[in-house]
Amino acid sequence: MSYRVITWGTGNVGAFTVRAVLNHPELELIGHIVSSPDKAGKDVAELAELGGATGVIATDDIDAALALAPDCVVYTAHSETRMLEAAQDQARCLRAGINVVSSSLFMLQYPDNPGIAFIADPVRAACNEGNTTCFNNGIDPGFANDTMPLTFTGLCEHWSSVRMREIVNYSTYEQEHTIREVMGFGYPLDHDCMLFQEGMLSLGWGGSVWSVAAGLGVTLERVYEVHERLPLAEDVSNAMGTFKAGTTGAMRFEVRGVVDGRDAIVLEHVTRITDDIAPDWPQGKGYRVIIEGEPRMEIAMDMEDSNGDHAVGGVIQTATAIVNAIPAVVEHAPGLVAALDLPKITGKGLYRPVD
Repeated sequence: MSYRVITWGTGNVGAFTVRAVLNHPELELIGHIVSSPDKAGKDVAELAELGGATGVIATDDIDAALALAPDCVVYTAHSETRMLEAAQDQARCLRAGINVVSSSLFMLQYPDNPGIAFIADPVRAACNEGNTTCFNNGIDPGFANDTMPLTFTGLCEHWSSVRMREIVNYSTYEQEHTIREVMGFGYPLDHDCMLFQEGMLSLGWGGSVWSVAAGLGVTLERVYEVHERLPLAEDVSNAMGTFKAGTTGAMRFEVRGVVDGRDAIVLEHVTRITDDIAPDWPQGKGYRVIIEGEPRMEIAMDMEDSNGDHAVGGVIQTATAIVNAIPAVVEHAPGLVAALDLPKITGKGLYRPVD
């Protein structure tokens, strides 16, 4: 069976969702939505920097695109500073009878997170109205801190804590607005960036903690957050410009879920823009799940793209985590779903011989 798909957005993740849809044997790309008029009228292959042409022409006419009646929209439009608008976009599709998979509203990773009802409730209502299903996920928030930890705790005799850790050098992420204005890299250590405003870490990553708790059948007494930042010793330059000495060059944060008075489920990020900063913090790259119990387990997932870039590898995984879930989402009962609601998502049909 082939599922008709429209992609919405050609940013950092969106370009890879286009590629993943085109390469998936069960999916047919029939349309692409863009936000800027200067991108409209171009073949999606040009926008996604793919070779050749697809015959799928980008449009900024949302009504015309949705009138093509796809089975699913892959929504990756920017949301960090427009969460409510992104929720309205997704609800628009859902009310029209079109299923949605998305990486944009990552706080909906676990829709029953008690702190996100203001976004979840309208999207859930749209699912009910349109008899449709919506899945927001990715690699983190997403697979690395819901599916991965829950899968490996299934090998335990018993467990006492679960830690989900991301270690990434974001120097090649090349989303300057996110890196500087949202995360605060390049600003003073006490800069009031969006990421560290009160409650924002729990809004963004609390779903990971709640999701694992739900999957493991434990009750969280509370969820709280901590963070620290370190300065650059010297100027650092990359494709996003120069980050001055003395400004933020590394950050570490945790969202902690408390069970029986102790931190039992923890989401941790260690983020740098140069490898030589914060040598005492955890090193490496990629994702780790650390399970204290019997037996103790430490599971590592390293990734890189065909050019050896681990940050881009992670962006690709964000795209594939939602694109490869499309058949399962379309066939699922209507509603706002989490990863633990879906069947196991595999690489079925994606085999490609080595050149």
